[in-house]
Amino acid sequence: MPLALFWMAAACALAYLPLTPRQASPLRSLVKTGSVALLALASLAAGSPPLLAVALALCALGDWLLSRETEATFMAGVGAFAAGHLAYVALFLTHPASDPARIAAQWPALAGLALLGLVMAALLAPRAGALKGPVLGYIPIILGMGVSALALPQAGPLAWVLPSAAAFIASDLILATEKFLLPPDHLALRLTPYLVWPLYWGAQAGFAIALT
Repeated sequence: MPLALFWMAAACALAYLPLTPRQASPLRSLVKTGSVALLALASLAAGSPPLLAVALALCALGDWLLSRETEATFMAGVGAFAAGHLAYVALFLTHPASDPARIAAQWPALAGLALLGLVMAALLAPRAGALKGPVLGYIPIILGMGVSALALPQAGPLAWVLPSAAAFIASDLILATEKFLLPPDHLALRLTPYLVWPLYWGAQAGFAIALT
């Protein structure tokens, strides 16, 4: 991976951290989007599997849309991230080292993901309002990304994939809790942006490192 592009992405990610709780602005959107878009460019330049660049680019698009903070862009952003997760699923399952038999062998992890999905669906369904359909549809997609990561061996660079998938799932769960479950004046909302962003960008960087 071209180190210059990677460190530029990391610099954008670090610069975005203090901007996370601020109101939407062009600069905020640009810095947020650039932190993942540069990873997509780095993966292309390194000759990585095309699906990696596609997944990263779709997530960068999702970042731009969600950063605008309107209901319409939220819906579009959820769609972009769902497409990005599906690209990751395809990437993990078609990787030369992938073995779907590993998934069934890790049944405790499968059971944990299934339980997590049921709990989140039960909590979010009555609180998501008009966004109930997209939100509930998104849950199995992101958990499916986590399931597909189980098909890869936990050795060498690929050992980064599963913890990165777990970090991605954690970031989305915190984001959903922030948006739908916590009241607007809850003290935890002062901290959640600083949890979501490192988990999310760390996951994308982990995927880029593992699969490049």
